[in-house]
Amino acid sequence: MSKKSSGGGNLSGRSLHVKVKTAKRRKLGSTLWLQRQLNDPYVAQAKKDGYRSRAAYKLIEMDEKHKFLTPGARIVDLGAAPGGWCQIAAQRVGSTDEDIRVVGIDYLGMDPMPGVTILQKDFLDDDAPDMLMEALRGHKADIVMSDMAAPTTGHRKTDHLRTTHLFEVAADFARNALVPGGLFLSKVFRGGTEHELLQELKREYKSVAHIKPPASRKESPELYVLAKGFRGAEDDED
Repeated sequence: MSKKSSGGGNLSGRSLHVKVKTAKRRKLGSTLWLQRQLNDPYVAQAKKDGYRSRAAYKLIEMDEKHKFLTPGARIVDLGAAPGGWCQIAAQRVGSTDEDIRVVGIDYLGMDPMPGVTILQKDFLDDDAPDMLMEALRGHKADIVMSDMAAPTTGHRKTDHLRTTHLFEVAADFARNALVPGGLFLSKVFRGGTEHELLQELKREYKSVAHIKPPASRKESPELYVLAKGFRGAEDDED
């Protein structure tokens, strides 16, 4: 197995120059996506390092700066497919098949991975939260993280609203699943945590910040909300 990269911040400076010709049956959007993938140093590095997606480097970069993936932490990963975040989380908290600390959920299928319980389930289903808590074997989570984004429609306002809804649902789950002092990390589009929602998070957590790791494409509207120090009930389980 190749040595894992400890971070991805320096990759963004690399310049690749692969051009993709438009095929007769390929739409322009598909051609541009393919060209972007071929020219993306994070995609190439993910293959080299054995990670399931370039998104792994987003989590690596955020954790190396904010130090939240601590050994022994219990983690729920919402919208986990294809599994890049689960991989990093399991490695960094020391999750093993004998002591599983990471649970991932997605309606898309994923291949098994060491130290991770995978649920193929739509997180928006009514019974999904109970299934996640059951997978944690009665424990609450130290970290709830989400890289969920709704499938794009091409209509920017619609895409923004749909992804914001996923963020709100994830925040609601974290409210019920986290231990006191726990951490919530979630993708949101710019403007997605304004006004009432942001104020609610600030009441529920000791600190709330927006961050954009270097591995997040500059042209993407995505940001991540990092909320630390969940103000849970004092009698909740550690």
